[in-house]
Amino acid sequence: MAADNSAYEYFQHNRAHQPNRDYRYNEPVYRPQPPEERPEDRRASNITMKKIPPKRGSASKVFLLALSVFSICFVVISGKVETSKIYRQISSAERNLESVQSENVRLQSELESKMTLKNVEEYAVKVLGLQKLNNTQIEYVETQTDDVVEIPGEDKNIFVRIKDKFDKLVEYIFG
Repeated sequence: MAADNSAYEYFQHNRAHQPNRDYRYNEPVYRPQPPEERPEDRRASNITMKKIPPKRGSASKVFLLALSVFSICFVVISGKVETSKIYRQISSAERNLESVQSENVRLQSELESKMTLKNVEEYAVKVLGLQKLNNTQIEYVETQTDDVVEIPGEDKNIFVRIKDKFDKLVEYIFG
């Protein structure tokens, strides 16, 4: 690589304090040559681009591709919208369930407070006119020790007994 010698040349020509300028610096000054053109550089100027005509049907392919991408995006977005709608319905139903459950708890506690023994006795005395039993009103009943109950058989007339015998015979024959 060649260096720039302009400062060196200036120093050689502008030395006023030396009367004999030529005694040592009389040699030819190196001047860099412009670089030669390389064969690759020469070929580069001849490069041209070929125009390739668009392939047949490429516009329709691009349109179909864009349409399919658009439809896929539409389907995904509509799915997200439906999912969001369902989640909102679920949260609304859960809030409704919580309020109904709290109302149920309140009603259960109110029912338990009204069904105390004191309230039932008060209702029986005031509304129904009942009174508490005292020991003189209690009567004990004795039952038989035999727990067997006999039901007398029914008297069937002759025609019913014949019919029963015939039904038993038919059942025996035909199984």
